[in-house]
Amino acid sequence: MKSIHILTMQGAALAAVLGLSACAGMSQQDKSAVAGAGIGAVGGAVLTGGSALGTVGGAAVGGVIGNEVGKK
Repeated sequence: MKSIHILTMQGAALAAVLGLSACAGMSQQDKSAVAGAGIGAVGGAVLTGGSALGTVGGAAVGGVIGNEVGKK
């Protein structure tokens, strides 16, 4: 059981590193849209009790707001 936990943590760390490296070539507006989508997804999930529709809806709304905020 402990080895599964360690493997899961290593996988999560690898996913985080790969996810962060993918943002290297993005513009500031793109980074804002991605951040907004992430924040919106979490907010949508919390507000709807983990509903998939709420999570996706929150991500969409957050992405649009982040995109608009990131414009120069």
